[in-house]
Amino acid sequence: MSQTQSELKLLTFDEFIEWYPENSEVRYELHDGVIVEMPKSKGEHSDLAGFLIEELLFTIREMGKRGIWTIPKESIIKPYRDKSGYEPDIIVLNQETIDTETRWKKESVIHNASSVKLIVEVVSTNWQDDYYDKLRDYEAMGIPEYWIVDYAALGGRVFIGSPKVPTIFVCELIDGEYQMTPFRGTNLIVSPTFLQLNLTAQQVFDSVI
Repeated sequence: MSQTQSELKLLTFDEFIEWYPENSEVRYELHDGVIVEMPKSKGEHSDLAGFLIEELLFTIREMGKRGIWTIPKESIIKPYRDKSGYEPDIIVLNQETIDTETRWKKESVIHNASSVKLIVEVVSTNWQDDYYDKLRDYEAMGIPEYWIVDYAALGGRVFIGSPKVPTIFVCELIDGEYQMTPFRGTNLIVSPTFLQLNLTAQQVFDSVI
């Protein structure tokens, strides 16, 4: 965390954005009013995210959505709760509706679910954030599809089983709630948004080897 206990002051989202250092090489998020320095992506995490970006961009081209669906380098999601803000590992934006985002051009802030086709979080040691907080907030926003990529099997056994095994969850918003479908091993990942995606969970996991 970037705030010491003596400095601790619960911030609003706007205060967090105002505080956020320009051109920072460190990623920060706001969790329940507290600024959190995100764990630096290690080689495997970065390799996997890069691999997924390449696969998604290829599928976007195959679907004829090039230039319409894009993956920005940086973005900050503003959920409905005013004291949180997240920077996803991968976000696919819909350029057809990005004009509704009044803070996008100056602050890279997204607050409308209609601007988002997919969010991907690659699980790190702070796995509870992805499985609980972000799932809850993305669901409440109405984000149509959210992936939890747990390549190192860090999540709780209630999610990934015992013994723990690497798992990708595709969370599809149905009637306002996420339906979580796990994919493991040679399971072909089924995405409601990227219907032409031809990728198994194991191919994703092998990208870090």
